[in-house]
Amino acid sequence: MTAQRRVVAEVLDGDHVHLTADEVHARAVAKLPEISRATVYNTLGELVSLGEVLEVTTDKRAKRYDPNAHRPHHHLVCAQCGAIRDVHPLGNPLADLPDTERFGFTVSDVEVTYRGLCPDCAKA
Repeated sequence: MTAQRRVVAEVLDGDHVHLTADEVHARAVAKLPEISRATVYNTLGELVSLGEVLEVTTDKRAKRYDPNAHRPHHHLVCAQCGAIRDVHPLGNPLADLPDTERFGFTVSDVEVTYRGLCPDCAKA
């Protein structure tokens, strides 16, 4: 693993990390000043291709990168500031979709996004 890839992986480490590519680059530069924006974008693309990172698009904002790729989860998104949190509700959303609503599809994956206001935005 190159120093650049290691730094990108370190930046993405942690719970509820959903950074944009520019945020990853800014944090990576703080650790490794010579890392280029292109290297960060390429590394993120490789991590997504390998299934190590999820690419999350919740609205018309920039794509975000979620390192929680190996545990099924949904997202809770603040409609005002765009903050994203991973949530793990009980139940199986695939089981909640009745056969009559599948229209013959073989469903293999579900993406659920809950929207609302985070505590900081709700106070404002």
